[in-house]
This record gives sequence, C-alpha cells and structure tokens, in this order.
Amino acid sequence: MQNDEGKIVDLYLPRKCSATNRLIPAKEHAAVQLNVGQVSEQGVYTGDFYTFAIAGFVRVRGESDACLNRLLHQKGLLTFAK
Repeated sequence: MQNDEGKIVDLYLPRKCSATNRLIPAKEHAAVQLNVGQVSEQGVYTGDFYTFAIAGFVRVRGESDACLNRLLHQKGLLTFAK
C-alpha cells in the first residue's frame, strides 16, 4: 500500500527466493538474505550491491551454494574461467 506521497507504508513486504522464485514466509527462520557489494578495479567498495534471498527449502537440500554460483554468474560477478 502507498500513501499520498508514493511511499510504501506496508508493515510487511514478503521476500522471494532468488533461486526458485518461491515466496519466503515471515516465520521461516532458515532463509538467508545476502548483500553482495560491487567493487572498483582497485578493490574499493562503490556503494552498490546486489541482494539475494535464499529460502530454507533450498538450504535444507544443500543446493544453496550451486544456486548462489548460478545467480552470481548471471549477474556477471563470478566467472568459471580456468
């Protein structure tokens, strides 16, 4: 819901899993949210970041590492070059 100024004023905004696009319930305590920061060529943090949410369903199955690698590769933050 938005107020007259266009600000979002909802008390709760549900999150979605970045890997499976499932909604993450409010009471799920196994879910994690990661902020991956952007760095410049010199290795200095630029202030920009990507946010990834991983549901507990993915973490319990032991697939969070592979899913996070796939998401980072899609954003261009991780390469698999030898």
